[in-house]
Amino acid sequence: MLTCKEQVARSSDFLDGQLSFGDRLRMRHHLMFCANCRRFIRQMRLMQATLRILPEPEVADAQGLAERLASELKRNS
Repeated sequence: MLTCKEQVARSSDFLDGQLSFGDRLRMRHHLMFCANCRRFIRQMRLMQATLRILPEPEVADAQGLAERLASELKRNS
């Protein structure tokens, strides 16, 4: 059986479906017996769901920002 530390380390891969069949079975076995890790996985799922519904941040125009900063620097020099 996995330790809680091993389970936490693999939790993102578990939630993303990136574990092998055997690793998924070991995770599920651990979760059957560990209430703390079940709670952790529930919290991770909730966080993933919350992040999915948040709007995408606007991407800053890096070149435009660099040009504005350069012109400000020239003006203040």
